[in-house]
Amino acid sequence: MEKKKNLTIQDVANLAEVAPITVSRVVNGTGYVRQELKDRVAKAIKELGYVPNSLASSLRSKKTQTLALILSDITNPFFTTVARGVQDAADLAGFMVIACNTDEDEKKELKVVHMLAQRRVDGLLLVPARAAKASLELITRQHTPTVILDRRVDNAAADVVRCDSGEGAYQLGKLLVSLGHRRIAVLAGTEGISTSDDRIVGVLRAMQEAHPAAESVVYRGELTPASGSLLTRKAMQSSFNPTALFTANNFLAIGALRALGEMKRKVPEEVALVGFDDLPPALVSFPFLTVASQPAYEMGKLAVEMLLRRIQGEYTGEYQEILLPTELIIRRSSGAALS
Repeated sequence: MEKKKNLTIQDVANLAEVAPITVSRVVNGTGYVRQELKDRVAKAIKELGYVPNSLASSLRSKKTQTLALILSDITNPFFTTVARGVQDAADLAGFMVIACNTDEDEKKELKVVHMLAQRRVDGLLLVPARAAKASLELITRQHTPTVILDRRVDNAAADVVRCDSGEGAYQLGKLLVSLGHRRIAVLAGTEGISTSDDRIVGVLRAMQEAHPAAESVVYRGELTPASGSLLTRKAMQSSFNPTALFTANNFLAIGALRALGEMKRKVPEEVALVGFDDLPPALVSFPFLTVASQPAYEMGKLAVEMLLRRIQGEYTGEYQEILLPTELIIRRSSGAALS
């Protein structure tokens, strides 16, 4: 069988009976071309099924029209909503998005960043695994415009878009204390993940300010449902015997609900439960969990807009941070005031 050759601009030019430079101008949107010739080129492209070589164009312009989104857990509904905001904003600007996952692993993160640097993406949107020191050093050496999403990284040479995790946790803590809870178990991620660290500080501050006698125990693990279940069992079977659980993310809350159900502990009648970010409708029959809700879609959208201003040279000033507010949504899981 004869091997089918790759179509070229010359093939289009031959069919349209124009010069190759005319095809190039039509394809790239550069230079003046009479409408009659544009129509002939468009017809030839459609008839041949010709696809322009974007790689060649990118080599000339040094731009790939590609952004990379590096997430710490692509299965988490919070990050899928962030990704949708990123995708929509990028589409509007004519950019493609490559999504990558690191599983909160700094070595995997560095490998991904190195791979993306080789592919010359125009910009990065990074949810860092902990401090991301090695990754950010590589990004800085490559001079790749970068926006850090969701998390706080001290002294990073990048713009940041995140939510005020500490304040959201503070409001949840104040709510629990106002409902009469004095023994609160805090379920969080491993040390060094800024969102978890900030939320621990926020809830503990609320407890101490509102009621000095309030007690807490912090349980750290992975930001997964399995870890949420394990930490909940540890907390509920301990001598501390908490009356409320504070979960630092939605996956921990899912695990906590699962474990409490298996232990026949009623929420909120026997133990109150609060957390960050709503649970997806597919996982709950009705809105139940009291949460500090973050504007995930807006976070992704704003991050792309900020990144594109850097890429396109519209802003070249000092690095900026956008700190978005959380919204306290009170539902049944926090219960009524203790008698």
